[in-house]
This record gives sequence, structure tokens and C-alpha cells, in this order.
Amino acid sequence: MAEESAVYQLKLPSRTENLEIIREFVSRIAQKAGFDEEDAAKIELAVDEACTNVVKHAYEGGSDKPIDVVVRLDYDKLTVIVTDQGKGFNPEAVEIPDIKEYLAELRVGGLGIYLIRTLMDEVKYDIRPGVRNQVKMVKYFVGEGGETRRSEEVFIGPKGKLQASKSKAEN
Repeated sequence: MAEESAVYQLKLPSRTENLEIIREFVSRIAQKAGFDEEDAAKIELAVDEACTNVVKHAYEGGSDKPIDVVVRLDYDKLTVIVTDQGKGFNPEAVEIPDIKEYLAELRVGGLGIYLIRTLMDEVKYDIRPGVRNQVKMVKYFVGEGGETRRSEEVFIGPKGKLQASKSKAEN
């Protein structure tokens, strides 16, 4: 039997005021999928950083051009793909910051890509400036040590609907 997945999409103008809507969209899906509050917050922050980068850098301050957020739930992972048609960049050219130095100098900003890479299990970029830029972020339901990140057993039922069994607290 083929594994099913659920796909959710949100497309909005690339404006700062829409970031809250995107955060809420992603957070609710992550929690509904069974991630605990901490992991849902990590996913939300990573997506917020990616979308903030689109507003600030790809579209240079926001515009009515779209930012497209797709969330895909599979049995073992949650994948978020953020797409824009703005100015691209070379993610490999972004240096890993020295956090101690960064904090000592009281810098503001510039940690977005570092945070995304730290908070998510996999991050991939597909950059085609002016055509399509994508960042694909993956968070697995099972951590490196084999521990589950789900607060309850969740499965994808007919037509991609999420269904949950009893929570751990009820068992």
C-alpha cells in the first residue's frame, strides 16, 4: 500500500504583515501533525526566518509579488517549501557565524540561514534568480537518537486528512 501524504499551501503577497499568518499556518499544521510545542516552535521559527529573508532580500523590502509556502506531511516527516521569484543568493557563500563573537558585539540580524540549518533536520536550496528560488526544510518525526518527536500517534487518512489516536497522556 502506498504511503499517503497531506499537502497544505498558502500563497500571500510578500509583506512583513503576512509573516504572522505564515507562522500561524505552519505552527498549527506542525502541532496537528503531532510535534510537541518545542519542535513546532522550531519549525515555525525556521519558516519565519526563510520568509523574512524573502521579504527583506529576495524582494528587497516587500512587494505584492508572491511568497508560496507548501507544507507536506508524510508518515515520517514534515517538509516545508518556501518559494519566491525574487533576487537569488548563493547559500554556500553564507558563512557560519561565530555565535560568541556575534553576541559579544551585540549584532542584530544575520542569523537566519544559520538558524534554519540548526533548527531543521535537512535544508536544501534551489536558486534561480528572477525565475524561482526555493528553500526546502525537513523535520523528521524521529530524532537522531531514535526518540519520537510526536506528542501522539498521528496518521494520514483518506484524502490526506490527519487523524490521531489517543495522546500519550490518555494511554
